[in-house]
Amino acid sequence: MGKKYIRIVGGQYRRTPIEVLDIAGLRPTPDRVRETVFNWLAHFWAGDLAGRKVLDLFAGSGALGFEAASRGAAHVQMVERDPKAVAAIRALRDKLGATAIRILQSDALASLDRFDAPAFDLIFLDPPFNAEWLPKLWDRLPALMATDGLVYVESEAPLTPEAPFTLLRQGKAGAVHFHLLRICCNAQKGQ
Repeated sequence: MGKKYIRIVGGQYRRTPIEVLDIAGLRPTPDRVRETVFNWLAHFWAGDLAGRKVLDLFAGSGALGFEAASRGAAHVQMVERDPKAVAAIRALRDKLGATAIRILQSDALASLDRFDAPAFDLIFLDPPFNAEWLPKLWDRLPALMATDGLVYVESEAPLTPEAPFTLLRQGKAGAVHFHLLRICCNAQKGQ
């Protein structure tokens, strides 16, 4: 069986192939969904990712993080625990010379304690399905978010977010439900 690839959809690395490794639970965000998500972000951020700090907490193939870096994010922190996936992300980052990308090989929950708060304008959450990750993360995210930060979430079912999160946009592609949430500016600790 041949290798599978997806491509970076937009920005300076547009059309760059990303190999999809055969790793249990790896489910890269399809091109058309990434295009939709980045159109949503362009709407809410007036088309400008420049200067934004991004966390891709379950990086997998790195597609979401590479897409953000390609479109001008100042800092993209990817977190991935699988060593093969980390090696592939590092190799592509180095090949592209994508200096905005940092990679941490770690468990998602353990990694959250390593970041200064508020650290991120945007957090991507694309955890393995049916593993109950989201309930473990909701309470920890506000402390990491910049004022009016956005959270993109993929899940196996539609979400009904609770305060301090509000649903801005949602969609469905195949079995994947995807959502863009905003965290209320008063929810961050210390504000």
